[in-house]
Amino acid sequence: MTSGTKSYIRALLQRGIREDNRKMDEYRKITVEYGVSAKSAEGSARVKIGETEVVAGVKMEVGDPFPDKPDEGTIMVNAELLPLSSPEFESGPPDVESIELSRVVDRGIRESKTIDFKKLCIKPGEKVWLLFIDIYPINDDGNLFDAAALAAFAALRDAKFPAYDEETGKVKYSEKTDKPVPLECMPMACTVLKIGDKFIIDPSTREEEAADARLTLVSTDHTNLCAMQKGGTHPFVSEDINHMAELSLRKAEELRKLFK
Repeated sequence: MTSGTKSYIRALLQRGIREDNRKMDEYRKITVEYGVSAKSAEGSARVKIGETEVVAGVKMEVGDPFPDKPDEGTIMVNAELLPLSSPEFESGPPDVESIELSRVVDRGIRESKTIDFKKLCIKPGEKVWLLFIDIYPINDDGNLFDAAALAAFAALRDAKFPAYDEETGKVKYSEKTDKPVPLECMPMACTVLKIGDKFIIDPSTREEEAADARLTLVSTDHTNLCAMQKGGTHPFVSEDINHMAELSLRKAEELRKLFK
């Protein structure tokens, strides 16, 4: 982004105006579609926030539990930033951005206790369910963190366990059961961007490039914050964080309406 474009975006915000005429705390149109990869995944979903589009899939395997948690299954989250979704992304090993994206989604699910991992146990100390959540941005027009978190949660809601033969220890992927993933709550991630002295929700890519810093906050149904991730080099003062937390909690309630 040129310095002139950055100055233009910041000058607009100082006047309380965004390039697309949205309010400072307004999301673009959000749509959630389930079962977009029913043949190759146990659960899948597509989320669009404006022109930003993310697909997430859930695959399930039976494996050994961790020695320190013999009666708990677990999740593993992987995000792949595809070059087709943005000219800024390159093919190859996971970079810092893809690792951060996957960790933010993973942390939000774990720290919110969305899944009772004990309910993923088949036989303590021997066999548990392992859930692999794969995230693929199809188009990046800003706010991948919120879109990826929504897509991952929607894919978990869509997922059904395949049949499992305890005698042979084999998973029958061709036989789907009606058993859903045991979800305990609805964690919602909301990213707040700070540009100058202004705070905005659901940033576009141009707004992200002009930003000083960002904070992604994950909260539960009971408006309890359970995870945060800061990005950008500029620091926050306590008043900034309090304001961003209040804003994210309020917007998270709007996001939950997508799933009720």
